Amino acid sequence: MTLRTRLFASYMLLLIVALLVLGGTLLLFFSRQAAPPQATFQRLAVLVQALNVRDVLRSLTPTQQTSRRAVEQVRDVLDEFAQTRDVRVLWLVQADERQLILHDSSGTFADDHPLVITDDRFFSTALERTLGGNARQLYGSFQNPDGSVWLFGGVSRTFTTPRRQEVINTLLLAEPAPTASLQDVLSQFYGAIVPPLLQAAGIGLLVAFVLALLISRSVARPLQNLVSAVRAVTRGQYDHDVPEEGVREVRALARAFNHMRAEVQRTQNAQRDFLANVSHDLKTPLASIQGYAQAIYEGVAHDPAEAARIIQDEAARLNRMVSEVTDLIRLQAGSMPFQRVPLNIAELVEGIVTRLRVVAERKNLTLSTNLSSVPTLYGDGDRLAQVVTNLLSNAIKYTPSGGHVLVSLVPEGQSVRLTVRDNGVGIPPAELERIFERFYQVDKARGSQRGTGLGLAIAREIVQAHGGTLTAESAGINQGAAFHVLLPLQSA
Repeated sequence: MTLRTRLFASYMLLLIVALLVLGGTLLLFFSRQAAPPQATFQRLAVLVQALNVRDVLRSLTPTQQTSRRAVEQVRDVLDEFAQTRDVRVLWLVQADERQLILHDSSGTFADDHPLVITDDRFFSTALERTLGGNARQLYGSFQNPDGSVWLFGGVSRTFTTPRRQEVINTLLLAEPAPTASLQDVLSQFYGAIVPPLLQAAGIGLLVAFVLALLISRSVARPLQNLVSAVRAVTRGQYDHDVPEEGVREVRALARAFNHMRAEVQRTQNAQRDFLANVSHDLKTPLASIQGYAQAIYEGVAHDPAEAARIIQDEAARLNRMVSEVTDLIRLQAGSMPFQRVPLNIAELVEGIVTRLRVVAERKNLTLSTNLSSVPTLYGDGDRLAQVVTNLLSNAIKYTPSGGHVLVSLVPEGQSVRLTVRDNGVGIPPAELERIFERFYQVDKARGSQRGTGLGLAIAREIVQAHGGTLTAESAGINQGAAFHVLLPLQSA
């Protein structure tokens, strides 16, 4: 499944879930709403017409109002109508802003009980044509003592008593407020909500497709470039960088790949140089050993003793090279044992300087120190002595007669810094980082001064094993060089 398809499917799923949640919420909302009262009001208006309420109200003249028999006759008519039409009939009278119930066909409200009603704006044109005088329609709802809600429709008429008092006679026909059935809810829901939801779904699908297309393009194109670059690397082509474009995560991936590619290229170049250097460093002593051994064997050596000495020196050099390679491999594998003990690093450096001062004097070099008092350092004394000896020996070896070598030791925060500085042959800036590679040598034609090319690589591994760093600096050829060792003060 392509990225575009996955995105589109995800957007579709999200859209469907959103519509289902919205639809379910609306359906729940509709199901909790009361059924519309208009149908009940219309039916009650028809029943009011059937009751001929105008004549009933007119029959309640002010004279008859005082007749108990007339009132009872009206109540009998209302009860009969309620039974035959299955409807509740209430007779109310209002005077001096006080409204009382004179009759309730259901017997729920006692006589002279006040009734609180809520008006509705419903109006029946057909009923209005049958009314006359000062009669008016009434619609609304009231609540029974048990909490049930009833809808009513009726008519009220105002008349004046002989005492000049205005009295309002009201007849109400009432039914329980209807509840919405599931079928009614679904019918209302489908009719009012489903079409807009379907339209929203169609628009959402279109937007989802466009978004999936745009996002997949912004993500897929950089990924395709990355795939092409990976295939190029597998073919041995390391000069192909990936453009850092697209979303932030894809840009970070491209940046990481470019860094990896550069490191792989650097490693490949280092391996290539390593093989070339190993071949050269092994080939030279072996050729010398073979040549002088053959001269001695054939009896053509002018000085057999000198030839034997050269063979011995070259064999020792090979043995030293093998030993250093073994140490480097063990250091890089982490299998070299280290004995960390409290060290007075200043005394260690001073002892090495004293031992090599004789070598410096033979070359007519000035070897000086600037060793500050530093805290105790925990580390392997033999391995750190190997580092200092290598750096100081190199400085003496590559500094011409009359030159100067300075060894300094100073505290620096929670670390100590050892610096070996000379004013010798210097190092080209482009070679500064490569001098720590195995078998790498700046000058391939140093003759008898050539070493194994492993000393600095071993020194850096030892320093890194102590949690420190070893770096070099030089302004260029014949500008001298400085090597800096930064070692942390570790607790016991």
